Amino acid sequence: MIIKIFEIEKFKKTKSNIHLIYGVNEGTKEDLINNLYIKNFDGDILKYDEQEVLNNENEFISSLLTKSLFENKKIIIISRATNKLYTLINDILERNISETKIIIKSSNLEKKSKLRSMFEKGKEIICTPVYEDDIRSLNTFIQNFSKEYGLNLSQEIKNILIERAKGDRINLKNELFKLRNLSITKNKLTIEDVMKLSNLAENYSVFELSDNYLAKNLKKVSNIINENNYSSEDCILIIRTILNKSKRLLKIKNAMDENENIDQIISNFKPPIFWKEKDIIKKQAQSWSTEEVKEIIFKINDLETLVKKNSTNPMLFVSNFVSNY
Repeated sequence: MIIKIFEIEKFKKTKSNIHLIYGVNEGTKEDLINNLYIKNFDGDILKYDEQEVLNNENEFISSLLTKSLFENKKIIIISRATNKLYTLINDILERNISETKIIIKSSNLEKKSKLRSMFEKGKEIICTPVYEDDIRSLNTFIQNFSKEYGLNLSQEIKNILIERAKGDRINLKNELFKLRNLSITKNKLTIEDVMKLSNLAENYSVFELSDNYLAKNLKKVSNIINENNYSSEDCILIIRTILNKSKRLLKIKNAMDENENIDQIISNFKPPIFWKEKDIIKKQAQSWSTEEVKEIIFKINDLETLVKKNSTNPMLFVSNFVSNY
């Protein structure tokens, strides 16, 4: 059964204990899980990766079947799910396990996906697709946040925050919390405050690295890597930044397939592209074919998995990736 993100009343009425949330918008997934399940929940919250569950499938089923008298209620969150979970979910449904909430997070699932089809057609289980945030949804997010925390932000400040969020509400939330903390000691927030707090200087090299990678400026990429001592957290930021910029580039390339006027495409692009970025984005668009950009996006997703599994020297994998086209 499909329940869309805005159908709040349907979420409240459903008695389903298994929920598939799939799509590229990690921020929306996080908000949905927090607001629907975790907020005000006083039981145990267990988090697994799909591979962990599959490697210990018997133990996992056993833990669902066995319930102690003193055991708290449980929520289980399984991340990075694929079609490999299909058989396990069928097994759980056949056993009619109802004491535990199971939330399954997955990236974008194709229509022919067995896992997606199972949840769309099932009457006792639900699925929710989450899509990339657009300007309207990010604006609504800012309005709701401002109302909750008493922030008074001009539309110009909102526009800056939306542009710097790069279509990711997790980034936007982080910037809003910075402004909220500042507002405790300062009544009126200005554009200068936003410029100082958001997109800090230490993150500049990450955005510069991403832009020059996509522009195929190999020499500049090498200089940036050599001049910065990136941490493990920075590696994930680099990967996510390249991914977001690659998705933007793919939209531009798709538009170019219908309209060859790159200047017009960039001028009309939503969210708006700052004038300082236009030249390098034009170079990026001229450096890759549409199919090559799609391949980059797939490779970046694989790179993130590789980096998370190899925490000893993650920058080695990232530097190899951005240095080889």
